Amino acid sequence: MNVALILAGGSGTRTEQSVPKQFISIYEKPIIIYTLEAFQNHAQVDGIIVSCIDGWHDVLKGYAAAASITKLRWIVGGGDNGQSSARNALLTLEDTCKEEDIVIIHDAVRPMISQEIITDCIKKAEEFGSGLSAIRCQETIMRTENGEDGHIGIDRDDIMRVQTPQAYKFGRVLWAHKEAVKRGITNAVYTNTLMMELGEKLHFSLGSGKNIKITTLEDIDIFKALYATKRDAWLKEKHQNA
Repeated sequence: MNVALILAGGSGTRTEQSVPKQFISIYEKPIIIYTLEAFQNHAQVDGIIVSCIDGWHDVLKGYAAAASITKLRWIVGGGDNGQSSARNALLTLEDTCKEEDIVIIHDAVRPMISQEIITDCIKKAEEFGSGLSAIRCQETIMRTENGEDGHIGIDRDDIMRVQTPQAYKFGRVLWAHKEAVKRGITNAVYTNTLMMELGEKLHFSLGSGKNIKITTLEDIDIFKALYATKRDAWLKEKHQNA
């Protein structure tokens, strides 16, 4: 069984809006629904669990029902950070998932996730135990201590930009989250950073520069532009095939 675990526990203060960023409506649809539709439409995804900010569970249920997100099986409370939000969902799945099942962890605010990225993420996790969506870094990278200046560069060939989705075999990722608490690791940015602190070797899967995370108002503008381009291409394709 493959389960998509969607992280939607954040309040999104950097967008300066009155609603959490995952519920901001773009083209008359909340951002989280674009994300859920990607997993709903993927043939290898059997179910979806959402770790959702408190007070928005019923809203999410309503939106999901209206969008025919039939794979949404669980909604659990979000935590204080991404680590605790993921852990809450994994503990909920403990009585359902088996050791070798795959959990695909993804940000609710990465709505441009493609079917190809999900497919490769699952494939790598099945083969290696983990699959982290990642891309090469094209920018010049410098090390700094104060955010104002720096004089040490980092070779781009030595780094990868890790995104979500991140897929893991259920037994191993559940162990990692429980072990992290035992060791006092409580504020990992993502599950991969938690895994690295535990000494785990991780494998990369297909990523994309279009797989943006919506954090600021500028990101919303970028998403609108990317989605409009995707929609136009789809309409042209449909028209040509008509």
